[in-house]
Amino acid sequence: MRLLIAGGAGFIGSSYVRRRLRAHPDDSVRVLDKLTYAGRRENLQGLPGDQLELVEGDIADLDRVGSAVDGCDAIVNFAAESHVDRSIESPGEFIETDVFGAFVLLEAARSAGIRHLQVSTDEVYGSIDAGSFTEESPIQPSSPYSASKAGGDLIVGAYHHTYGSDALIVRGSNNYGPRQHPEKLIPLCVLNALNGDPLPVYGNGMQVRNWIFVEDMCTGIDMVLERGEAGTVYNLGGPEELPNIEVVKKILELAGRDESLIEYVTDRLGHDRRYSLSSERARALGWEPQVLFDEGLRRTVEWYRQNEWWWSPIRSGEYREYYERQYGRALS
Repeated sequence: MRLLIAGGAGFIGSSYVRRRLRAHPDDSVRVLDKLTYAGRRENLQGLPGDQLELVEGDIADLDRVGSAVDGCDAIVNFAAESHVDRSIESPGEFIETDVFGAFVLLEAARSAGIRHLQVSTDEVYGSIDAGSFTEESPIQPSSPYSASKAGGDLIVGAYHHTYGSDALIVRGSNNYGPRQHPEKLIPLCVLNALNGDPLPVYGNGMQVRNWIFVEDMCTGIDMVLERGEAGTVYNLGGPEELPNIEVVKKILELAGRDESLIEYVTDRLGHDRRYSLSSERARALGWEPQVLFDEGLRRTVEWYRQNEWWWSPIRSGEYREYYERQYGRALS
């Protein structure tokens, strides 16, 4: 197969490209990526050039997408503005990419007569106090980010229903692992701990998240791409749920730091309290997450410890301004 991977230079997208080419050595991949602050060429470093083509472009650009899809057998869409805090600051950018961009990709897939897999998030369901969301749960997004992702999902469903498009959706829980931009909780706290900076924790830190190691997420995506039914949603939830504060304490322990570095900060506007996914539909396809949280976190911390070349340019650039604006203090 030849796959068009939209957003393939981002965190989950690049992890999927690596997984796909490793598991399917006869495949080739064309990555279409806008190469914003979180989409980086470095994320694809070391991959075989004869199997990988990188095309710089915006999924909201009709002409660029039209040419990028030529000759491809399927589209997997990871491309998204994805950080809740940034969506609160600049919601328009999220609507443009996550909603209009999804429409453009769906149009391209429909014209080419190929499968379109939309990679989405558990956040479209909103917060749940007890139990777990299934694919039949109503979507009740509560942030500009989750609302924009929900908009993209609704368009996918509409295209299948109206045009018979071979389109389907994966909704993942909170991903973590190597090459994740440090605006997100785990890499932010890992790098702060390694550098001796305070670790900012929203509110009381008791927000509960369902954590999935990125390699398990990518295995699930691959299985849904190959075995999933058109017009269907598949949840991919991790094996464990933990409050954010417990995650932060585990990071400090792995980094050899004490809890005096924890700094509680004003909670995020409209912060969801708990996410939880039921993944029975994906399990029926044969998928099962393999990496428990403690092992995945250990591997993640070790990767950042050994790959300063990857994260050092980020902490010296635009991210420093964002961080100071967001948390009211500068990084060391």
